Parts: sequence; structure tokens; C-alpha cells
Amino acid sequence: MATFTALSRHHTQALFRCAMQQSPVLSPFSRIQARAFGIKTTLKVQEHISNMIKKDKKNKAQGSTHDSKERKIELPANGPEPFTDTMFSTMPAELRVPHFPEPMRSDTMDRKWKTSDLESLDIGETKHRIPDLISDKIALWAVKSARKPTDIFFRNKYLHRSVMLEVVAAVPGMVGAVIRHIKSLQGMRHDGGWIGHLLHEAENERMHLMTWMEVGKPVLWERALIATVQTGFFAVFSLLYMVSPRTAHRVVGYLEEEAVTSYTHFIKEIDAGRIDNVKAPAIAVAYWNLDDSATLRDVVLAVRADEALHRDTNHHFSDRIRAGRESLYEDLDHADDKPHIKY
Repeated sequence: MATFTALSRHHTQALFRCAMQQSPVLSPFSRIQARAFGIKTTLKVQEHISNMIKKDKKNKAQGSTHDSKERKIELPANGPEPFTDTMFSTMPAELRVPHFPEPMRSDTMDRKWKTSDLESLDIGETKHRIPDLISDKIALWAVKSARKPTDIFFRNKYLHRSVMLEVVAAVPGMVGAVIRHIKSLQGMRHDGGWIGHLLHEAENERMHLMTWMEVGKPVLWERALIATVQTGFFAVFSLLYMVSPRTAHRVVGYLEEEAVTSYTHFIKEIDAGRIDNVKAPAIAVAYWNLDDSATLRDVVLAVRADEALHRDTNHHFSDRIRAGRESLYEDLDHADDKPHIKY
């Protein structure tokens, strides 16, 4: 209200000032009279506003409802209209069916997996592809060189090491799928059945990361380091895949060999009691269809089994490129009586 009073005074004075400037016929005496009239008018306006303020305060003190009745807002008889969220009502039917990531092994959802089932999987803990080409030797050297600073930095912090590993491991599958997708479009030909497998691999590695984020909570500076490493790896691997996809898949094969080794050490640390064998997070139990009593050790066993599959798959992809037999359908068509539909 004070602001309104000041504005009224300013507005009144401005009107008379404008009138005097635009009326050159007024004598000096007339100008004085006009200014005096303006001052009086301003004082009257201020007095009127002041009386209004006092009256309003008096009405509030006495509990008067006169003004409130005049300002009463009429509401609908049934109350205010409820808020309607149109986002769901306009959602396409396809999006109303949630997408659940599928595990790598097709038999995972057949039954609840117990510790004995996971331990009985033949993953080939010490399996290693001996390099015979110069490019393969360079790929192995690059992976071994990248592991050294990781060992120095994380040491026995296997939970945080796993986060770093999965952030990097989730990149190759997506990069390979995107590049092969673009090549399939440009060449207007079938991909040979690779894109779906590569996307499945990338999604599986992302689920590994989501699982470890539930168990180990990286601090801010660790998140910054992980994001920096992932960005650099993404750029380098994308360039490598465009130049030599065979070498790129060989790098991933050796990277997964190191992953199997790391998770084997992880299990040993849990067995030695140096890492608490806590209850498995709900996301892991649902994804791998683990038993309700599953623990952290069971999750590590499941993740290690996935990494072993990625190891074998990427080494095989590299071998197929080298042999000039990229299309998986060339072999699948002879495996059954009827040919497969090519995508």
C-alpha cells in the first residue's frame, strides 16, 4: 500500500508538471496557483488512501466480513475440478508394456538359480586366446597396460573396481551395434545377425553397472574419474571400430578375460571374509532370477558367467571377420532343416 501511495503522489505531480510545461500562456502567478493546487490534491489523495488503510485494519480487527463477502470466490458445487494427468492417457499402447532387460543365458528364467547352480557353470576361468597376429598382440598389450593403473588406484576395492569396469565394458557393444547399423543402412544389406547380439551385450553390461551401483556407492571424485575414463574410451574405441572392427572385438575379448580374472579375485576376497557377503540387491535377484536368499557372492558368480560369454563371443566375432564369414546365417542355415529369416 505504501508503494501505491508513492505512485499516486508521483502520478499526480507528474500530471501537473506536464500541464504547466505544455501551457506557455500561464502567467508565473497562475503557475504558482497550479502548483499549489497540485500539492493540495496530492495531499488529499494521500489522506484518502490513509483513511482506506485505517478502515481496512479496523474491519479486520472487528472481524468484519463485509469486504470478504464482496471478494468471495464462487466455487463449483462439487468442489474444484480434479487435476487430470493426460500424459498417461495419451501414451501409445506400445509404451504401456514395460521393457525388462533379458539376461544373457536363455535358461536363466526357467528356474530360481541357487549358489550351486552358479558354481556349476563351466566358464573357463583361465581361458585365454593366444595372439598370433601383430594386431592381436597390440590389443593384448593395450588391455594389460590399461589394467596396471587400475590395480594401483583401486587395489582391493573390488566394488569400486567393478563400477569402473562395467562403465567401460558397456561401451563396445553399443558402439559396434550403432556402426554396423549405419553400415547396414548405407549398404542396403542384411547385417548378418550381429546388431541384436551387440545390443544385448551392451544392455547386459549396463545391468551389471546398475547392480554394482546398488551395492557400492562411489563418491563424487570417483564418479568424475569414471566418467572421464569412459568418455576417453568411447572416443578411442569408436575410432578403432571404424578402422578395424576385427581388432576392436579382439580388444573386447581380452578385456573380458581380465574381467573374469577380476571377478574371480572378488569371490576370493568374499570367501576370505575381507568383503561382507551382504544380501543381493533386488535388481540382481530379479534380473538373474536368483534365489530369494541370494547374496553378494551369488551376484559376482552371475556377473562373472556373463563376462565369460562376452569373452567368447567377441573373440569369435574377431575370428569371423578374419575368415570373411561375418554372416551368422551362413552357419545357422545348415544347422536346421529350414533356413532362418535374415535380418
